[in-house]
Order: sequence, then structure tokens, then C-alpha cells
Amino acid sequence: MSVSTYTVTGMTCGHCVGTVTSEIGRVAGVTAVDVQLATGTVTVTSDGPLDDALVRDAVEEAGYELAAS
Repeated sequence: MSVSTYTVTGMTCGHCVGTVTSEIGRVAGVTAVDVQLATGTVTVTSDGPLDDALVRDAVEEAGYELAAS
């Protein structure tokens, strides 16, 4: 099991959280997604290490951006 944390910018409501959760949840290997609207923090649990590019693509598909690390 692997846990990764990201910061997503541009989310303003519960619908945003649902969209980001749904898109990241479709990434192969992801088992759980926890999005904190107030901070923009997204914690992703997966079977193994995730390719950050796949998570970035999912966030962008949802209409948002990952903050630079």
C-alpha cells in the first residue's frame, strides 16, 4: 500500500471535491481518495506507487490543477 499527498488548486465547493475524487479514483491502482476542500489537500491511497503524471492528468480532466511541489 502506498499513500501520496497532493495539493489541488481551484476547488471551491462540494461538487469540485466530488469531481476530483471521481477522476482520481479512476486511476489504475487507486483504492481510496480523500479530498479536503478547505486546504486543497488530496490524499490518495493505492496498491503501489503512483505515477504523478496520471494523477495530474486526472485532476486536469476534472478541470483543476495540481500545485507545484
